[in-house]
Amino acid sequence: MGQDKLSVEVQSLIDAQDHPFVLIDDNYNIVAANSAYKQAYGVETQDIIGRKCHKVSHRSDVPCHINGEDCPHKKVFETRAPHQVLHIHYDTNALPEHVRIKGSPIFGQDGSMYLGEAVFPLAHSDDLDGKQNRLVGRSKPFLVCIENLTRAAATTAPVLLSGESGVGKDLAAEYIHRRSDRNGHSFTMVDCSAISERVFESELFGHERGAFTGCIGRRYGLFEQADGGTLFFNEIGDLPQSLQGRLLRAMETGQFRRVGGRELLSADARIICATSRNLRQLVAGNSFRADLYYRIAGILCEIPPLRNRREDISEIAEALLQRMSPGKNVALRLTNDAREALKHHDYPGNVRELRNVLQRAAALSTNGIISAAEIHIDSTIESSPAEDAPHFTDTNKPEPSIKGLESRYIAELLAEHQGKRAQVARILGISERTLYRKLKQYGLQSIGRPDSS
Repeated sequence: MGQDKLSVEVQSLIDAQDHPFVLIDDNYNIVAANSAYKQAYGVETQDIIGRKCHKVSHRSDVPCHINGEDCPHKKVFETRAPHQVLHIHYDTNALPEHVRIKGSPIFGQDGSMYLGEAVFPLAHSDDLDGKQNRLVGRSKPFLVCIENLTRAAATTAPVLLSGESGVGKDLAAEYIHRRSDRNGHSFTMVDCSAISERVFESELFGHERGAFTGCIGRRYGLFEQADGGTLFFNEIGDLPQSLQGRLLRAMETGQFRRVGGRELLSADARIICATSRNLRQLVAGNSFRADLYYRIAGILCEIPPLRNRREDISEIAEALLQRMSPGKNVALRLTNDAREALKHHDYPGNVRELRNVLQRAAALSTNGIISAAEIHIDSTIESSPAEDAPHFTDTNKPEPSIKGLESRYIAELLAEHQGKRAQVARILGISERTLYRKLKQYGLQSIGRPDSS
């Protein structure tokens, strides 16, 4: 419907909103926008009225639920109730902006229903569930990363997080879990660098009483604990090859037996893995199983190092200091010269190194105010990436592209599930329409057979 058909009351409601606000009809058309929206996104009324909301906000030709995302339009029109999501919108410079969307049903004078969307750019500690957001930043590399994590959260596909040591891959995994439909269940972490072959099966699958010497009771393994939730394998590249086959079988079937047990158990856990090593090189060197790699690399997300997002360093430092402040008489604060001093270091240890620098500075500060004089950075450590840190965008190496990995993963799923498109689409967390489009894109239409149902 056009803007001229709106009631005076509805238009007044839109104009009274302090935050950017748009009104959208049941066919995804924007029918009204307030001045805050037009000012925030640098558009005029004629630029957006009558255009599809997904085209304006997401630069997408299809609604966001077709791309596997949580769509406030679809949810509100289905339930006629408010719905809140985390999305990526694009500003006037075509840069992604991390925003919170509050969608509400609004009714026109003739009874027609509209979606009212209030747009809230996320502040440092803003979060969907009210918990403190430990992923902080506004730089382009960070927002691109957040966009990838948000999209990954909307699917059920396995995720592989890559990045140097100290960039926060564990926080990224938790971010995905908290924004997925498994948020109400457990987030369970497995530290692959610390688990030994001797206790591997007991840790992951549990054991029965008397399974081995000294075993006096039943133990529930991490797979069982993560049932319905997310199982996060940190530093998967450190897992000994002798253990990789056992893990692969459990991931593929979702079934296992406790050590010393006969009963075949099952667990439904979403798998997220992280590595600071280049798994492709490990596969090429036969130290990491190729089949396990393609099982876990459903979606690739690279976490940028701190030196590539210098404009975020001050914000990250303030957030770290805020968490150091509880229990102190005064809050810890940075002076402007301290912020500048922090920006001129490459941080080979990334956020972990920045935290250590701030902890030393806080100890030297007498009044809670940290100046450049308290900032002491060890410059003897080379400011260069780790030798085998992964770089999935390096085109100088003969490594498969993300599209190549996706194509291979889809092909393997089709073969595994006898070409059943509906089942493969559910596993990937996308619509069948999107799957068919990908099959055409990758030339996979002939693999398996189409569903008969």
